[in-house]
Amino acid sequence: MESSRLPVTIVGAGISGVACARVLAAAGIPVELVDRGRRVGGRMASRRHQGRPADIGASYFTVSDPAFEEVVARWADAGLAQEWTDTFGVVSGADEGRTTTSGPVRWGTPSGIRSLVEALAVDLPVRGATEVQRVSAEDGLPTVDGRSARAVVLAMPDPQARRLLDEDAHPRAAAGLTAAYEAVLALTAVYPERCWEELPDGLFVNDDPVLGWIADDGRRRCDAAPVLVAHSTDSHARPHLADPPAGGPSMLEALTRYVAPSLDPVHTAVHRWTFAKPVAGRPERYLLTDTGVAACGDSWSDRPRVEGAWLSGTALGHALVERLG
Repeated sequence: MESSRLPVTIVGAGISGVACARVLAAAGIPVELVDRGRRVGGRMASRRHQGRPADIGASYFTVSDPAFEEVVARWADAGLAQEWTDTFGVVSGADEGRTTTSGPVRWGTPSGIRSLVEALAVDLPVRGATEVQRVSAEDGLPTVDGRSARAVVLAMPDPQARRLLDEDAHPRAAAGLTAAYEAVLALTAVYPERCWEELPDGLFVNDDPVLGWIADDGRRRCDAAPVLVAHSTDSHARPHLADPPAGGPSMLEALTRYVAPSLDPVHTAVHRWTFAKPVAGRPERYLLTDTGVAACGDSWSDRPRVEGAWLSGTALGHALVERLG
C-alpha cells in the first residue's frame, strides 16, 4: 500500500491519544486508535456500581489554556462537565488538625470523567480490547505487530511505551521515554447513606503511609450519592500491585479514621494503577522521531494533569500534520 494511504496508528485511547487523533482526522489524515481496554478513557476512568459511575482515575481537571478552555466550554454546554470547587481540605497523618487550601476551580463530570474522552472520540475509528505486543519497523516504516503505519503514536506512560518498542529499530524513541511514574491503588467505598459529618469535597492527606487523597464522589458528581473514593500513596500501592484487594483493608481503616462514617460500606472495590501519575513533568510537549515513532501524554507537560495530556496530544497532532502534509 502507498505509504500516504496508511493510517497513523495511535496506541492508547486516553485523552492525549484521542486529542492527537482528533487533529489528524480533521486534517484528512487516516488514523486508527488501538487500546487494550474495551472503552476509551485510559486513566480518566470510571467504574459503575448499580449503574452509577464513580471516578477512580483522574479526580478532576483544571483549565488555564485558552484552547483547552474552548473544549471545556463545549463539554459544559453539553452537560458533560461542571465547575466543582476551588477549595479542598488538608489533613495530616500526624494529627495536626484539618485546614483548607484554595486554588483554581476544579471541574467535575456528572456522567463520570470517562465521558469526556468518549465525547472527543465520537466518529473516530477505535479498535478496543487489543493488546499491542511490539512496535518495530519494516521497509522504512514503523509497524505495530507487523502492520505498517505512516507513523505510530505511543499515548501512554513511558514505562508502558518502552516495553512495546523495538529499541534497535527506534533508538531515539527508546532513549526519550524516561519519565518515572508513581503507583496508586484507588479504593471505592459505597455506603448505605451519607453517614459522615460535613467535610470538604476532597481531602489532601499528608504524612500518612497509606492514603494521599480522598474525594467525596457524591459532591463531585453533584448527586449526593454516599460514595467516597480514596487514593493510596505510592509506598502503599507498590507492595500490593500483584494483589490489589489485599491493600484495601488498611485503606478503608485510614479512610474511616479521616472521614468517620457511622456505618460500614455496603460495597468496596480496589483498582490498581501501576503507572498512575508522573513523578515530574518536563518542558517538551511531545516526542517525535525520524523513524516515525512519537509519544504524548501527561508527562509531556510542565505540570502533569488532564489539561497537560490534552495539550500534549493536540500539539503532537499538529506536528504530525505538518510533517505528513
